[in-house]
Amino acid sequence: MTITNKQSFWEHLDVLRVAIVKIALVTVVFGVAAFFFKEELFSVVLAPKSDGFITYRLFNRIAAWSGGLSESFSVQLINTKLAQQFIIHLKTALCAGVLCASPYILYQLFRFVSPALYENERQYVTRIVGGGYVMFGLGVLISYFLIFPLTFRFLGTYQVSSDVNNLITLDSYISTLVMMCLAIGLVFEIPILSWLFAKLGFLSAGFMRRYRKHAIVIILVVAAIITPTSDVFTLSLVALPMWMLYEVSIWIVKGTVICK
Repeated sequence: MTITNKQSFWEHLDVLRVAIVKIALVTVVFGVAAFFFKEELFSVVLAPKSDGFITYRLFNRIAAWSGGLSESFSVQLINTKLAQQFIIHLKTALCAGVLCASPYILYQLFRFVSPALYENERQYVTRIVGGGYVMFGLGVLISYFLIFPLTFRFLGTYQVSSDVNNLITLDSYISTLVMMCLAIGLVFEIPILSWLFAKLGFLSAGFMRRYRKHAIVIILVVAAIITPTSDVFTLSLVALPMWMLYEVSIWIVKGTVICK
């Protein structure tokens, strides 16, 4: 069921209600499935804490190839609250359900609004939604496979003294992982937003080049805000992709203006 210009306001709301119910049902189904596949779910979530993770193995091979020495590491996760592991299980399963259902969610939302759009507007929305989804997913993958593992290895093994051992709580681990993946995913929307603003005439490549220094300062401030930790290492890992995306966005905006 989709909206049409002949439907009343209340009929539109009814269509929206049906779409929301469908989205909720699909999300719950995926969430329940993720809940019961606990071993598989947490084998993925907890993989970056082990030195056998693919990212660490790759860096170890690079170190061996260059003649350097690779060091193994071990970080123990602990739980400090009685019901915390069960609650974390529920939250993680829900996040997995939303992630798995996200293509269907976008489809339902687009199906709801598309009949009210003109043909050219529908094309723009399709590009923005599709491109935004791909870029967000790319950001999440880069965070999971690169930024978070390096951050976790650095902070999880950092010691002010050999007399002080690191015992990381499961809640801290999961919260940091989710926050960083979400933040980096949103950061990767910069090229999509730049393209959209250029199409609307709000942004130009010359403007972005002129205020590049200001943008770098803003990037550092934003990176400091969205990083769950306050160390320079994590800040650099987040700020560097943001700066690279800004530079890529300049070329995208330049190409958009030429094609306009």
